[in-house]
Amino acid sequence: MNTKKKKKKKEDFAQTYTGKLDITRSGMGFVIIDKAEKTDPDILVRPSDFNTAMHGDTVRVRVVSNSPRSGRQQGQIVEVLERKQMEFMGRVELSEHFAFFIAETEKPMSDIYIPLEKLKGAKNNDKVIARITEWEKNKKPQGEVIQILNSGDTNDQAMKEILLENGFPLFFPEEVIEESERLPDVLSKDEIARRKDMRTVLTFTIDPVDAKDFDDAISIRLLKNGAYEVGVHIADVSHYVIPDTALDKEAYTRATSVYLPDRVNPMLPERISNELCSLRPHEDKFTFSAIFQLTAKGEIKEHWIGKTAIHSDHRFSYEEVQEIIEQKDGLYKDEILLLNDMAQRFRKHRFKKGAINFSSTEVRFKLDEKGKPIGIMVKESKEAHQLVEEFMLLANRTVAEYVAGIKIDKKPIPFPYRIHDEPDKEKLLPFIEFAKKYGHQFDTKTPEGIAASFNLMLSDARGKPEQHVLEQLGIRTMAKAIYTTENIGHYGLGFEHYCHFTSPIRRYPDVLVHRILQECLEQKPEVDKKLEAKCRHSSERERAAMESERAANKYKQVEYMQEFLGEEFEGVISGVAGFGFWVETVEHKCEGLVSINSLLEYDDFRLLEGEYSLAGRRSGRQFRMGDKITIRIVAANLVKRQLDYEWVIASGVREEMALKAGISPDPVSGVERSPGHEKEKTHNKHKTGRERGREKGTKSGKKKKYK
Repeated sequence: MNTKKKKKKKEDFAQTYTGKLDITRSGMGFVIIDKAEKTDPDILVRPSDFNTAMHGDTVRVRVVSNSPRSGRQQGQIVEVLERKQMEFMGRVELSEHFAFFIAETEKPMSDIYIPLEKLKGAKNNDKVIARITEWEKNKKPQGEVIQILNSGDTNDQAMKEILLENGFPLFFPEEVIEESERLPDVLSKDEIARRKDMRTVLTFTIDPVDAKDFDDAISIRLLKNGAYEVGVHIADVSHYVIPDTALDKEAYTRATSVYLPDRVNPMLPERISNELCSLRPHEDKFTFSAIFQLTAKGEIKEHWIGKTAIHSDHRFSYEEVQEIIEQKDGLYKDEILLLNDMAQRFRKHRFKKGAINFSSTEVRFKLDEKGKPIGIMVKESKEAHQLVEEFMLLANRTVAEYVAGIKIDKKPIPFPYRIHDEPDKEKLLPFIEFAKKYGHQFDTKTPEGIAASFNLMLSDARGKPEQHVLEQLGIRTMAKAIYTTENIGHYGLGFEHYCHFTSPIRRYPDVLVHRILQECLEQKPEVDKKLEAKCRHSSERERAAMESERAANKYKQVEYMQEFLGEEFEGVISGVAGFGFWVETVEHKCEGLVSINSLLEYDDFRLLEGEYSLAGRRSGRQFRMGDKITIRIVAANLVKRQLDYEWVIASGVREEMALKAGISPDPVSGVERSPGHEKEKTHNKHKTGRERGREKGTKSGKKKKYK
């Protein structure tokens, strides 16, 4: 009997897979399995077999049959391994003895039962945020209201909705807050005695002007041997956040802070992120440090890694440091100018050794007191930013190199490396062909040759019209950086060993790095068998944070550009697809779609993949990535976070296109309209350009786009 039970259990396990549940709008579910685990990755799951699972949850699914029609495998969810989301935005429906919460979501989900004592004062039809507190099989989920929303504050609702959609909780559980409040304010004298005391050494922080937390500082002093001692000091979060505590579990779940235009959704409670661990000026703090002895030319003589106590003497903004660098005058000017010279030497050496020199710009919004954008600023990377960046890169690389040399039973210790793979050949080869049109040649024999070719191209293109398109397309050939225990180096930085050590207030992998690093320094390294899973989770949460930040920036762009409906702007084509092309305005850096349907009266356009362009079949007119173009803003949809643009045809271009197409202009549009045009235009007139454009393409709805 026991043998049979064991056998059945083994058979059940053999048919069980782990994946993410994707629920369609119709309510049907598909569990997406990792291709490495299963060649056919989708398993159909009917709503009756969800077993409390919701959209985006990581689940274990058991295959029970094959569909007689499609042959697709069908399954039942047997376990929810990880919830994507426990907090939701929606409305309360009140009855005499209980209430229900109805989530506002595109994906179907069960209503949540709310006991009256858990309403927090919410009234019938109030818009609220609710949290699921328990959910037993074959019953409705039970929850509580955690916040009543201000119906007039649409910006606040939109930002919160973006965070919730991407699985980031808005509030910390009470036990997490209580745990953080119990942490002591005063630094223990016994703990200070166990550390290197750096409190008398000149130390300062350099951060954005609006930064709330400061997790890194730099110290500098001249030693008796003539060398300069430069310390990179990082907030010692691991001293306060202990493994398996409520604080640690919540930090792991979030894995990262999320930075939106008007707020930060933190990984750790404010008590830690803004008080205990923030390296605020004129306060003693515990830090984890990488300290270097350097010559004036930036040559590293030796280094030390360990726990320290510091005292920040001053808080600089990037703008203040940049002014000191440019004016060669100001507070601690000698130290800042020396550090900047070292950083520029590090930077030059890095690019010489194979790092790729992609320039980056960041768009920031000027907001009024209600969070509404009233201006857009482009933030460029200047020498002040590079000063901090180079010393942080040095510390990250040094820590990774140290741990890589530690062995257990002659094997490397598992460690959360930050890796970046070589470019994807499928993306790289068409880009190389495209770059040839501008006279750039690539050496593809080795990864080092490819990196050198990129740098030569970027240097030659600087200041030329094609610079933007080559940079953007070049970046898109690159692999995504991830966390993993399988170290293959960081291709973009040109480092053999690299990790994230410098931002533990806002990144969980940095906390893991600190813990493992301390074990190694104490010569007591332990093997964490779940470390790769933690790396994978951190990478997934990082991507979700990036999606949140992208969506929030897009919302602010649409909100800002609403004021300019009907107006014309100069732009640059930033992406192409079979259903249209994207244009980024030069003045505001706001991207919108020009639908291919809006071009029908001019010609019939098709996608030329190798050319990164749309080309007219009759006129030969092309819309290429990087082309300058005039557009008119025709729609700004805040709900969908979409901008729709329209091509403004220049005087004489219409006639020129008609002439090339060999047709006679009509008196209204200036060009002969294609058969059926009026019918199609009438059919589509109530849809946005993006919706009309998406109707074109493959039957599966998956369309290739180049952005």
